[in-house]
Amino acid sequence: MKIGDKVRFLNEVGGGVITGFQDKNIVLVEDEDGFDIPMLRSQVVVIETNANNFEVKKKEEKPTPKVRFLEDGEEDDPASRPVSYQPKAQERKGGDLLNVCLAFVPENSRELTNTRFEAYLINDSNYYIQAVFTNNEGAAWHLRWQGQIEPNTKQLLETFDRSVLNDLERLSIQLVAWKQDKPFMLKPAVGVELRLDTVKFYKLHVFQPSPFFRESALIYDIVRDDRPIKQVFVEAEEVLDAMRGVEYDESEEDEVPQARPRTREEEREALKAAKRALKEMQKKDEIIEVDLHINALLDHTEGLSPNVLLNTQLTEFRIMMDRNMKKKGQRIVFIHGKGEGVLREAIIKELQHRYRGCTYEDASFQKYGFGATMVTIG
Repeated sequence: MKIGDKVRFLNEVGGGVITGFQDKNIVLVEDEDGFDIPMLRSQVVVIETNANNFEVKKKEEKPTPKVRFLEDGEEDDPASRPVSYQPKAQERKGGDLLNVCLAFVPENSRELTNTRFEAYLINDSNYYIQAVFTNNEGAAWHLRWQGQIEPNTKQLLETFDRSVLNDLERLSIQLVAWKQDKPFMLKPAVGVELRLDTVKFYKLHVFQPSPFFRESALIYDIVRDDRPIKQVFVEAEEVLDAMRGVEYDESEEDEVPQARPRTREEEREALKAAKRALKEMQKKDEIIEVDLHINALLDHTEGLSPNVLLNTQLTEFRIMMDRNMKKKGQRIVFIHGKGEGVLREAIIKELQHRYRGCTYEDASFQKYGFGATMVTIG
């Protein structure tokens, strides 16, 4: 194998002329567009030998001409043609199990109350994935991002601030996985709905170190080792049937439901669902306590102005109110402390203008002293 030999690629489309050697294992092949492509010796085969074994001089690089419109019959400059060589995506050992994560990274974790956030989709596998990222607003879903993500890479989906946090409470991610130019194991299409606890975006300690970012991040698994991570939501009416451990199949010919025994796996899942649903039912009768002391909301307050601190507390108040507005009769105790009464007055102003249907009163003096207000959702 010498300079001047014509070669073709074994595992790629194309070939060219050998113009040099990068080291003992790498040869430089000039393709038809004039680009030198580094290739492994084992990945090229000689199809025509330069008998004289002379060195082929590289063409002198010509300055790129100025861009102008082409006239009829005029050919384009080869330098403007797209690159024909595309390197293969790098695969890693153990990457044939599909693992996908959704991650949120603060741009400035030192100013968590004011910073913007970046949303990433992480493809931690040897598969290409086509992804669709949407959010729910009322009865409809809205597209936020869609596209292709290469193997073992992360994709920035969007950058946002706190004003859109309420829009991100309910998300959906749909995925289709495949490999290019080689056989692969078929992966089922994935559709996962995710509910975010937006309060976490106000607490620094929930952002943890990860192998994907230099900064700490809040990460949600979407697919782990080929298995979609799905949140289960159980209706209260299903609790009794779940605890009995039977399913009912209604028939048009027989008005009496016929019960069939569950398998052991179904019984375990039913018991878990029943426990979760019972906890939700118990929560409806409980009084929700929300600590608005700034030390409970932020890990550090150095350098923050009083207005920033007050807005952080009011944001927490609004989040809890909006989250429970559909729960008629739900009681929420906001613990704000006595202090100078600035936060209490701001809360009452919010209730009088933004949440007019709700009633409020001083919470139990015996339990909270003068520093709490109880709101009843109306």
